[in-house]
Amino acid sequence: MTAIAFIGAGSVVFTQGLLADLFGLDLGPLEIRLHDIDPERLDTAAAAAAYIAREHGVTPAITTHLERRAALDGADFVINIVQVGMNAATQVDFEIPARYGLRQTIGDTLGVGGVFRALRTFPVLRGLAKDINEVCPDAWLLNYTNPMVMNVWYLKELGVRNVAGLCHSVYWTMQGLSELVGVPYDDVTYLAAGVNHQSWVLRFERDRENLYDRLDEAIAADPELLRRVRVDMYRRLGFYPTETSEHSSEYVPWYLGHTSEVERLRLPVGAYLDIVAENLATYEQTRNALKSGDRVEVDPTMEYAPQIIHSIVTGTPRTVYGNVPNTGLIPNLQAGAIVEVPCLVDASGIRPTAVGELPAQCAALNRSYLNVSELTVQAALTEDPRAIRQAVMLDPATAGTLPVEQIWQLCNDLVLAHHNYLDPPLRAALK
Repeated sequence: MTAIAFIGAGSVVFTQGLLADLFGLDLGPLEIRLHDIDPERLDTAAAAAAYIAREHGVTPAITTHLERRAALDGADFVINIVQVGMNAATQVDFEIPARYGLRQTIGDTLGVGGVFRALRTFPVLRGLAKDINEVCPDAWLLNYTNPMVMNVWYLKELGVRNVAGLCHSVYWTMQGLSELVGVPYDDVTYLAAGVNHQSWVLRFERDRENLYDRLDEAIAADPELLRRVRVDMYRRLGFYPTETSEHSSEYVPWYLGHTSEVERLRLPVGAYLDIVAENLATYEQTRNALKSGDRVEVDPTMEYAPQIIHSIVTGTPRTVYGNVPNTGLIPNLQAGAIVEVPCLVDASGIRPTAVGELPAQCAALNRSYLNVSELTVQAALTEDPRAIRQAVMLDPATAGTLPVEQIWQLCNDLVLAHHNYLDPPLRAALK
């Protein structure tokens, strides 16, 4: 029997989608272990799992665990989807920087929002790593929790043997680009690489046709496409970035700090707060529907975790995109950093592909992203509160908006606001 532990299963909507995918695959006997620290959300996740299993005509063993270690004991796979602090912490990540005039759209990957989301997640990840190393050291930890690069980097530093970060941005970017150029996705060959939420489409072809030529034609024919940040970046850098315009605008200094650019590109400042509100409403609808016996619509997700589990369990080979340590995979990015590359998956596990050097301009942007990530991880490993401020000082969007004195004061305010989530040595306010 294959045992799969969901850590943060109270993220019910995401849990539902992953379970729908898993139950649609031929995996043999399954044990689904659901863990969350919120009893009500855990009960809702269990009810959803049972409902989806009935809909798919499968009979997995489903158990619930308020205690994480019990859920992990002997697990074959661990799916991490925790969100520390939930909605209230996310509100803080937006509201305090906004007082300083700092705009954010998503705030979960880089920037001051990404840094503090990582810092409040790290203590939970440290406990998770300790438990995995002790009770299921051979399990594959499949991480969905953002900020992806910082979290996976920290988990590797803590000695987790088998860990990969998973994100759907490459897949959905290529779906969108295929539609934009009028070529079926299944006919497209592509290669992307870089870092999570800032990888680059290095090849985009059908047979021997360079589909970038068709993309150029589509952009020329539709001026509205010029209002997309990543189209703007593609025109200037030569390679298309693999994340939405909302995300992409946060990782560079060129857009959010300038009112004219926010207006030109119609950037939705604070967009993630709307997403959080929608997720909460969807959770409540799902909970109420399950309680009343109403039908619950659960759509397949095409996420990578179920595909990876299927390949490892059955030996079926497939290629996915994963976030893994840079062991020479992209030589012109920092060694040991977490990079996003295609990975072959089969019964032997997840095997990353060496891509080679990125175009210089793309690597330069990725390195500035990784600098922030590295300093944030080092802040936790060395328990040095100055490294938090240094990470935010080096963040392109923050540094492009605020002077250093305000950056330090902003960090002081966020340290105070997130005090209960941070490791004690990192709670210091600094002059």
